[in-house]
Amino acid sequence: MQVILLKDVKNVGKKDQIVNVSDGYANNYLIKNRLAVPVTNKSKEILATQKENARIAEENKKKEAEQLVIKLKDITLEFTLNVGKDNRPFGSISLKQVEEELLNKYNIRIDKRKFVNPESLNMLGLYVLKIELYKGVIGEIKVHISERK
Repeated sequence: MQVILLKDVKNVGKKDQIVNVSDGYANNYLIKNRLAVPVTNKSKEILATQKENARIAEENKKKEAEQLVIKLKDITLEFTLNVGKDNRPFGSISLKQVEEELLNKYNIRIDKRKFVNPESLNMLGLYVLKIELYKGVIGEIKVHISERK
């Protein structure tokens, strides 16, 4: 019997895949536990519609990420640190602080785990941080750290 899997099933197949299984396994386990539906013309149409909707949603996410790259290019975040002897700053700026500053000032929500190769922001100067906004779409944001007066 051919079925369309609604979830990943170990040793059978992945979600949205059409597989051949025995009639008993399909009726008594997969369909009964809502892991699969029988293949019919209607179920094929629904599967095609779901795949198309998922593709459109992915395209929209990518477009939003590309627009955000353009916004981030013009942003420079300013932070200050106390400085001791030899112009050595006390403390550092965390990615969490960068994330909060973006949200508070520019209403841009970026998860701190999206930063690519995060470096320690513990010296005075200008840093350029890379952020992976979507698969293959990488934006840059500038962070300037100066001396607290």
